[in-house]
Amino acid sequence: QLQLVESGGGLVQPGGSLRLSCAASGSTLDYYAIGWFRQAPGKEREGVSCIDSSGGSTNYADSVKGRFTISRDNAKNTVYLQMNSLKPEDTAVYYCAARYGSSCLMPVWSWGQGTQVAVSS
Repeated sequence: QLQLVESGGGLVQPGGSLRLSCAASGSTLDYYAIGWFRQAPGKEREGVSCIDSSGGSTNYADSVKGRFTISRDNAKNTVYLQMNSLKPEDTAVYYCAARYGSSCLMPVWSWGQGTQVAVSS
């Protein structure tokens, strides 16, 4: 059974950077698109970015385009989210999730437990 574990969250000042990791166990990530989502206090969970199983196709929410970069290393069974130029409105719990297939269009079927990101001076 696929299990996902996020790491890399923390407290950072505005303009700073963090790199989140989503490590998989129990199964290979090779066949799955992986998405990053976030949920801020009092708000609904929203999609941030997604990468297909090959790494050849990615997408981003408008709010993070040009600042965040998603990537994957299938040999390490890990997906990353590099977050630069962080803003206070990026503060949220960040989750990774596996899509039920190779495309980011497929439904989500497995979630990680989340990692907290706080952007504040």
